[in-house]
Amino acid sequence: MLINAQILMKYENKEQAEISLKSLDPENKNYLESELKGSDVKFKIKGNSLNTFLATADDLIFCEMTVEKILEDAKGS
Repeated sequence: MLINAQILMKYENKEQAEISLKSLDPENKNYLESELKGSDVKFKIKGNSLNTFLATADDLIFCEMTVEKILEDAKGS
């Protein structure tokens, strides 16, 4: 069974989207495709098993939460 999903992450501006994409890219090579459109980053996840698919999605979301926290902290400085 092939499982597909798209996750769209919206940022305040293009610079934050670029930072997020560059930060998440090494973690997710070979597991998903990513695309930058303005201040949005779209991720396409594919998996042949539910366990692999969910692990990839969970990793992506957890890592993005870390990037988001860093962006918020940097904005406050």
